[in-house]
Amino acid sequence: MTRQIRLTGFIAFSPVHLSPGLWAHPRSRDLDYKDLDHWVDLARLLERGRFDALIIADGIGIHDVYGGTADAAIRSGAQVPKHDPLMLVSALAHATTHLGFGVTASTSHELPAVLARRFSTLDHFTDGRIGWNIATGVSDSGARAFGREAVIGHDARYERADEFLDVTYKLWEGSWQDGAVLRDRASGLFADPGKVHRIRHRGAHFDLDTIHLAEPSPQRTPFLFQAGASPRGRAFAARHAEAVLVGGPTRASVASSVRDIRARRAALGRDPRDIAVFTLATLIVAPTREEARAKHDEYRRYSDPDGVLALLSGWTGIDLSRFDLDAPLRPGGQRDDAVLSVIDGFTRADPDRVWTLREVITHTGIGGRGPLLVGSPADVADEMEAWVAEADVDGFNLSYAFLPETFADVVDHLVPGLQRRGLYKRDYAPGSLRAKLTGSDRLKPSHPGAAFRDRARIAPAA
Repeated sequence: MTRQIRLTGFIAFSPVHLSPGLWAHPRSRDLDYKDLDHWVDLARLLERGRFDALIIADGIGIHDVYGGTADAAIRSGAQVPKHDPLMLVSALAHATTHLGFGVTASTSHELPAVLARRFSTLDHFTDGRIGWNIATGVSDSGARAFGREAVIGHDARYERADEFLDVTYKLWEGSWQDGAVLRDRASGLFADPGKVHRIRHRGAHFDLDTIHLAEPSPQRTPFLFQAGASPRGRAFAARHAEAVLVGGPTRASVASSVRDIRARRAALGRDPRDIAVFTLATLIVAPTREEARAKHDEYRRYSDPDGVLALLSGWTGIDLSRFDLDAPLRPGGQRDDAVLSVIDGFTRADPDRVWTLREVITHTGIGGRGPLLVGSPADVADEMEAWVAEADVDGFNLSYAFLPETFADVVDHLVPGLQRRGLYKRDYAPGSLRAKLTGSDRLKPSHPGAAFRDRARIAPAA
């Protein structure tokens, strides 16, 4: 059976996500980021293209590492301003029928009971199409917004995240039994108190005693995305994630990450294929190869290097204003505890190539650190097939140069060609986001969250 390619769209609720400067292009609608119709039009476009989900990146901090200030990020609009994506989803779900939504939220900055209620509410409003892109938070800027001096240490963040997930599983899976909600007009009984349970949890990071305030939603637990790149992050993904978002400039670098994630899944006694992997990519597609290359050249003229450096500095925690743009980058020479360094990712991805910071800026300036595939529909489809075969990915998490053109070109030019090759679905499967991706509305029995349906697993901690 031909392996189907899956697509998600990757955006930020901001004038810039991963392509600083491209908002200034005359065909760009990125400056309409405050206009709800802009996002509704995008959601409908992605649904027409049979995308599985729209994933919305988020974070509470501002990129203020480059040059020691936020000036470059503010000048270029590099993920600032940045609005709350949870408020966007209801409207987009109302305008669509099948498109899923993955919203980023941090276990370092949220509270389990509060976040659980928000996601349950959205799962009801979307008819089961909500997903959570689990983040742990990587920036000191974000930590300061919550009154901390610095971000929590790397391993401590994941320890907190593990406990956070266990608490939310208890709320989503164990607080209300199936059949608890009756809605019996004749008797006046809305729900059976004997089937609604108080969750008492006392742990290293969280202490709560509450009943989940939302009745069971179509999926109960939202579909779980995760994007940890470090070994500890991959271990977390292997335990919790149903889909993993990876990124890297070469097939070999991504293949290494995918092998590790699947091996970790197998080590837990679970099916290593039972986790979908989406790799970051940006596609510039036009009817002919020459037209696509001309678009690429045109886009390059709008790229803002200072905005790119603001993003790179924020992601790595390294002030790149101190670096010579043309000096060779050495693997392992600069690393931040917060993330697997983006710069290290480039220098290790292709050991035979000597990268400079200027080359990294050029590579990441349109769409981030994933591959930039430019060409005719046939050219790009060939490349995507090669990535699936060599990197063992299940799909592509697509970034963009600017909205809506990048995605419109994919939907209008590329998707029909993939469908003709038998590589892409012609229609959506029925049901929730989880059902479309896994065949079931609920967490599979092998998932650790499913164990919290058992009352013994949600008993108070000693």
